[in-house]
This record gives sequence, structure tokens and C-alpha cells, in this order.
Amino acid sequence: MARTVKNAKIDTRSARAKLAERREPYWTVISAGCAVGYRRGSKGGTWVARLRDESGKQNYEALGAADDARDADGLTVFTIQQAQERARAFFARKARELAGEFAPEDGPYTVAKALDSYFAERERKGSKGLAKDRAAASARILPHLGETEVAKLTTKRLRDWQSALATAPKLARTGRMTRKRRKPVAIDPKDTDAVRARRSTANRTLTVLKAALNHAFHEGRVASDDAWRKVKPFREADAPIIRFLTDDESRRLVNACDGPFRDLVRAALLTGCRYGELTRMRASDFSRETGTIAVRESKAGKPRHVALTDEGQHLFATLTAGKTGRDPIFVRDDGATWGPSHQQRPLDAASRRAKITPAATFHILRHSYASALAMRAVPMGVIAAQLGHADTRMTEKHYAHLAPSYVAETVRGALPALGIVEQSNIAPLRGSKSGGGPA
Repeated sequence: MARTVKNAKIDTRSARAKLAERREPYWTVISAGCAVGYRRGSKGGTWVARLRDESGKQNYEALGAADDARDADGLTVFTIQQAQERARAFFARKARELAGEFAPEDGPYTVAKALDSYFAERERKGSKGLAKDRAAASARILPHLGETEVAKLTTKRLRDWQSALATAPKLARTGRMTRKRRKPVAIDPKDTDAVRARRSTANRTLTVLKAALNHAFHEGRVASDDAWRKVKPFREADAPIIRFLTDDESRRLVNACDGPFRDLVRAALLTGCRYGELTRMRASDFSRETGTIAVRESKAGKPRHVALTDEGQHLFATLTAGKTGRDPIFVRDDGATWGPSHQQRPLDAASRRAKITPAATFHILRHSYASALAMRAVPMGVIAAQLGHADTRMTEKHYAHLAPSYVAETVRGALPALGIVEQSNIAPLRGSKSGGGPA
């Protein structure tokens, strides 16, 4: 926050009370061509900003009432510090407007306009995940906050929205071709996993909103970021709940898949690649010489090379045999490429045949690959590189607890058997364990 420029005549209520009433404000120069004024009236004072452009023309902006008779609330009544913050936002916004960066806005600058500007900037930069964030904003932000003026947002308003979002019913998925409205599914407050999931969704949505509001703040569209800076995400809502398939479940799932889809599932289990990464792969991405497959377009925006096992190399060598470099590696029965929503129905059907409950997803296949490496003491840095994580923090968050632990081995080796648990000849049925981790 920029420092407040002092002016003994208007810094305090008592000093302002001694000033004569007049229309011309008492000005305080903030910087060259920029000033904040206090206009003394019969019913109290108001703050005004003034910017002189290159032609010498003065541009004015009414900032709001001074805290002469009422305490400042940051919305309609402002201290001199708050007035100077708002003035600096006006200076930045007006300067950009005069430079032709954007046209004057029709009406107030709302949350909807802030989101549009933020998404346009991300699109210009080629940001990943844009479509998903737009959808989240349309469903969870715009209906509640879209018409609200950014400058009038309060911490309480944002916290109320956040709390409502965390307890709102979940919207059930519908098919891509249907025009039916998504039906809300109530959340059982006693279901800790469901509550955690809704809070996690609220956290992700809050991240999108705060990013858009911060963009507006840095662009000079709003005077302060104080309202949303105080809103914090729910704690422990994003604790990793990792479900992965055992080796036996992985084999059963592959055997339950048919045709080209089986190759796609095999590749996911042998590479840890995301569904979209696999379906975009071309024959030239596989290198027989190095035994790797290239992921040229990833979620993180950075390409990577995934090292393949002998089994993985054999799979990709078979799938790329006879293909030209630009041919897709994975195609459907009809020769068409796999689309964004073509994978889950056949995976659900295969999961039912393989008796895997709940049904596997491609993200679970990715978890299964990484979990298998972690349980075999592969370093977190290696797993992170294979998965395309920017560093080991996300990898450790999800998989470090699966790795062989010095603490666990020490405890098991040192603690004596107390003989307090009776031995039993009852053994679990093979395959009855659903996943190697929490579902």
C-alpha cells in the first residue's frame, strides 16, 4: 500500500472543522498532475480526485464522503488514507483510458466485467484450464455476484457467498447433447467426504474470483483489494484423498476393456498420463531409441518426456507400427480420434465387469501409476518429473505417505509384540479390497 501524503489542513477531523466552507477543494498534491481534494460543505466534506492530462485538461472524480460526522466504512465514507487509495486507482484507470488501453465503461465496473477482463487476459496469454474456470464462474460466481460493483464488495458479502457455496447442493452431470437443466443433489452434512469436497470446490472457485478481482485492482479499476484479501479458503478442505487400483484390480480392469479402448487404459496405467495427453499423442512422440513418450501439451503448459518400462515400450511400439509421424496413436473403432467425453462410459462399464467399486476414472489410473512408484521407493522428484508436476510439493502431498518410511520401519522393528491380539485363520477374499487407498 502506498504511503499517505500528509497535509495538516485536512489530515484530521478537527483540522478540517476549522476550514471555511467553499466549493473549491483544499488540494493535496500526490504526484505530478495528480491531487486529492477536500471540499468543505454545510453538511460535511467530500473527497475529490484531480488528474491533469498531457493537454493540460483537468479530469475529476468524486471519491465519496469524508469521515467528518460518521466513522469511515470504506463504502460511502472514507478516511484521508482511503480517499488517497481510491484516488490512485482513478489516476491509473484514467491514464490507461487516455492512452487508449480501454474505453470508458458504461455504468459501474461489476464483478462480471472484472471476470470478462481477467479471462480475456488469460486467453491472450494462452492460459490452461480457461474453459473450466469460465464454467465455474458462470455457475457459481455470476448468478450471485455478477452484477455487484467491485468497489462495493465487502468482506462480509464475500464470506457469506463462500459459506453458501460450501453448503450448496452439488449439480449432477448431464450428457453433452442434452439441454436439460442440471439437477441439484443435496449434500449430507454428516458425510465428511462430501462436505470436504464441497469446501474444496468453494476454495477453487474463490481462487478464480480473487484472481479476477486482483487483476481489476492491478489494472486500477478499484481502489483497494482489502475486501477480498481478508477472505481465506477453508482449511483442510483440499487434503488429498487418493484412490488407486491395486495391481490385481489394474489387470482385471484391462481385461474387462474392449478393442482400442483397452490400449488407452493400458497406456494410462503404464505412463500416468492424463486422458487428454494420451489422446493428443502422435506416432512421432514415441522414441524407440530412448524408450520414452513425449507429452507436448500438458496441463502445466510445459512439455515432458515420460520414461517407459519394457512393457510400456512394447505397447507403444506395437501401436505406432506402420504409422506416419503425424498419425494419432490412439483412435476409436471407427478410426476417429477420442473426444473430451468419450472415455467415462466405457470405463464405467469395464469397472462393473471387473467388479471395481466405485468405478475407476482416468485420474484414478494416473494415481495408480504414481502410487505404484511411491510404494516401490521411487524418489518423489522422479515421480514428479514423470507426472509433469512443477516441483515435488504436489507429489509429496498426494503420494509421500505411501513411500516406505524410516519412521514406520523403525517403529515396526522396535515395538515388541504384546500378545494382546488373538491369531485368526480368517483371510480376506481376494479382490474384496476396493483400491489401495481411501475411497
